Amino acid sequence: MEKGRIIRSLSGYYDIETDKGKIQRTRARGEFRKSGQKPIVGDFVDFESENDDGLIWKIYPRINALVRPPIANIDIAVIVTALKEPNFAANLLDRQLVALEAAHVKPVIYFSKADLLTDEAYAAITTIAEDYRQIGYTVLLPASNNNVVARQALQSLLDGRVSVFMGQTGAGKSTLLNQLSPKLGLETGIVSKALSRGKHTTRQVTLIKVNDALIADTPGFSSYEVFDFPAEALDDYFPEFVAVRDGCRFRGCLHLNEPACAVKEAVSLGAIPESRYNSYKAFYELIKSQKPKYKTDNRNF
Repeated sequence: MEKGRIIRSLSGYYDIETDKGKIQRTRARGEFRKSGQKPIVGDFVDFESENDDGLIWKIYPRINALVRPPIANIDIAVIVTALKEPNFAANLLDRQLVALEAAHVKPVIYFSKADLLTDEAYAAITTIAEDYRQIGYTVLLPASNNNVVARQALQSLLDGRVSVFMGQTGAGKSTLLNQLSPKLGLETGIVSKALSRGKHTTRQVTLIKVNDALIADTPGFSSYEVFDFPAEALDDYFPEFVAVRDGCRFRGCLHLNEPACAVKEAVSLGAIPESRYNSYKAFYELIKSQKPKYKTDNRNF
């Protein structure tokens, strides 16, 4: 019996890398399907190898996991956020941040395509970037004419860690990865100006060795699935709300129509950005309006 990490999943097969760098192709035992478990990229597993094929016997408990993309045991999620083509959308960034907070994954915000901004637009995004830093997020905003410094800072954050790159389709994830390691030769997407939408260029989740980092390049997307937690728990995933909500008059305050709400007061004073509060209200209504989801399996996500 050997132990390793799944680095690739494709059509029911799993490629596992051991501590010694050996790669073994395996399948999962049928018992996993019966128990509702399914191996995903990033999982640590026990497996047996016979000739060219192997068999996964055990999936170790996960520190964390994402459903979209399906990947486990992540140290950092880099949200590549376009500032132009497609235009910056605070609501989409906030949605990604909430999803990562709920999954207990540390986010890093990397603003891309800064070189396409006017001086006035760049000055405005500098203020927005500082707002997210004040919340406590790590934010990398490249200079308008050069992203070398930001790219080097990103590489230092990635070294020795497992990370996933994610973000809106056409945001430039694969382009950024090519800059980090040109030998990867990843496809880069060309944004369709007519549709203002990117083409899906990445077709599977794979952990790739980039210098001293393991990075998952993942399919692009333009939105997230509905949230799978109650609306009353939403403020848990806004760190700036958590920091002040003990000052609300009512326990369990939803920060909507209640009087003496510390969150709304912080918004009125400018301590919490109004765009973040607007995202909170929009997400709250979205969760309230969605149909309840009933789980039919017992996955250890």
